[in-house]
Amino acid sequence: MADDSPVREALASLPSLLVERLLGALELTVPELDLAGVPDLTGFLGEPFTGGFGVAIMDGVSEAISGAAMLDRIRPGAVPLVAALAGRLAAHPRVAPLLAVDPEITDELGVAAAHGAARLALAVSTAAAVLRGVDVQSWAAGPPALLGVAFGTAVLLLHETPMPSGYATAILAKVREEYLLPLRSSGQVAVSGHRFALLEEDGPVPDADFTGNGLVAVVPGGAVIRTGTETGHVRMVMTVLDGPPPDVATGWEEIVEVSWRAATGGASVVGAGAVESQLRRCTPPWPGDYRLRVQARGRDDAEGTEYHELVVWAAPAAPEIVHARADRLGHRLRGEPEPARPEPPEAGYRWLRHSTLSEAATVTVVTGAEVTDVLRAFNADPARPESLLAIGEDMLRNQSIDPWVAVLDLGGAVLAVEYNGWQGSKEPVLTRASAGGRAASMYWNVNALTRLSFAEHGEVLWAEEPFGDLDAPPEIAPALADLDFADHHRRKYMMGALAVERFTGHGFTAADLARIEAADIAFRIVPDLPALHPYHPRPGGQPEAPTGLTEPALRDLAWWAAAQAARYAGLAEDPDITASVAARALTPPAHLRARRSQLGDGEHRWVWFALHRATNPDPLAAATDAIDAARYAAGPHAANLISGVQARITELGTP
Repeated sequence: MADDSPVREALASLPSLLVERLLGALELTVPELDLAGVPDLTGFLGEPFTGGFGVAIMDGVSEAISGAAMLDRIRPGAVPLVAALAGRLAAHPRVAPLLAVDPEITDELGVAAAHGAARLALAVSTAAAVLRGVDVQSWAAGPPALLGVAFGTAVLLLHETPMPSGYATAILAKVREEYLLPLRSSGQVAVSGHRFALLEEDGPVPDADFTGNGLVAVVPGGAVIRTGTETGHVRMVMTVLDGPPPDVATGWEEIVEVSWRAATGGASVVGAGAVESQLRRCTPPWPGDYRLRVQARGRDDAEGTEYHELVVWAAPAAPEIVHARADRLGHRLRGEPEPARPEPPEAGYRWLRHSTLSEAATVTVVTGAEVTDVLRAFNADPARPESLLAIGEDMLRNQSIDPWVAVLDLGGAVLAVEYNGWQGSKEPVLTRASAGGRAASMYWNVNALTRLSFAEHGEVLWAEEPFGDLDAPPEIAPALADLDFADHHRRKYMMGALAVERFTGHGFTAADLARIEAADIAFRIVPDLPALHPYHPRPGGQPEAPTGLTEPALRDLAWWAAAQAARYAGLAEDPDITASVAARALTPPAHLRARRSQLGDGEHRWVWFALHRATNPDPLAAATDAIDAARYAAGPHAANLISGVQARITELGTP
């Protein structure tokens, strides 16, 4: 076992590729070592092993590792003797100078390589000296075994030996050579006692007095930042510039700029826990005077939205500047009266941040409809309820994104909630849902994609990703009043939820979501087929459009392609397909099967898509899109299909 041998344990800690590369580089040189004059060291070993034992070696294990293990069993004491003797030799007055790195080597890689190579050479020489006289079979002490012992011994020597004095200088030179501006990194810092720091030295965050500006205090080697969070994690951004920022940023509640002198440079963002790698040694690695602009928001918020940015650039020492002072915490720390700060209008939906909808959802509110009407608008069957929890577990288990919805009667409106779904953002669903009144929905996902939609009396009034100045019709302008979707500091989905409430006259609360989840009832959705659009050329992947054909010829080509898709899939005799091809329209049973083909367990999706696309009112789009779907349905026979398409186009185009 490697755990009862320090040498073998050290050997096992090395990357397997490194072991193999070292073995390949050295195994032919070991037999050539000149050991003349080396004394017999076997007297330091105990009695050799007697008896028998079995060894199992896994396939793929390096010969160096298996050889060292075998030697350790066959001749107990040999491996520990190599390690002990190498350690004593490394400290010997006549040997230690030979291990020193040449002063002319100054680069980081060169210093590290020379430092390691010297100890590896000592370990190999010591192993060869010890094992030359060991009375074992030659294969048991051959180059792979000897080098395996040497590699493990070298690791132990390196662990016990500090790096050369010039290594820190070499590292610093390399860091300075590779340091580039501007630099921007983000992460989280662990906060304890309402503070974290930007410091040149690792260690505890020092206490500081924040009564001056309420945000940042300069200390030896850096600065300490005051947080609203007492204990936990705070999100932040670190920005290093080659000069002062051109403007003072907006959207921050507190902004304070101070000077600090770096003794060596390379300060890290430190807190109560380990420093994140991207926030370690992130400031310029040179001594001198620097400006630090600390920007903070959310310090008054107990909901976990606190956020900081530290902006650093080299500049002569200058007086402190307070650019913004707006949060209540800063006023308290400075001994000033707290300002009255009105909550943003969407504050009532902050609960969404910590709900089961926080990462991705669509929330739809419908008026003028019953629960059953809304379910049918979503293509769900009111007669087939299932357990909400069971559906969610099924989605997770199968890694599925099949749509489903849960509903709640709000009294005067119906709330429809999709966990990680988006059917409520689609035009056909909104059109059906709003037939008797109004419908509005807000969709968001983990990738920051959003869609806000409004519909009334069966017509979608507006449906877009809300961003910047919204070109919305007058009917929905009141719903969007004082909601600034361009302000990335405000949560879009909260503002969207408020807009839905304003448009429909009905909001939804955490209690409403709790009622839905307590009821444990949800409904699976069979989604609409994709919308059909007029022909538009697309780059690559499509056969050349048969633009020279007449409209009847294009229709013939579209349905011929759909029939070919079915033939290649082995469905040429399927009654729903043959009936649809004959009618040149999807029959009701075929339409339902086509919709079901989009689900995770659906079958022959591309066959059904070919049939669906053949129904496109635009004949050119019908032909090209049906052919495109048929190519996928044909699978490995796609080339044959395209040859048939070309022949069919020639046939249809011949007078």
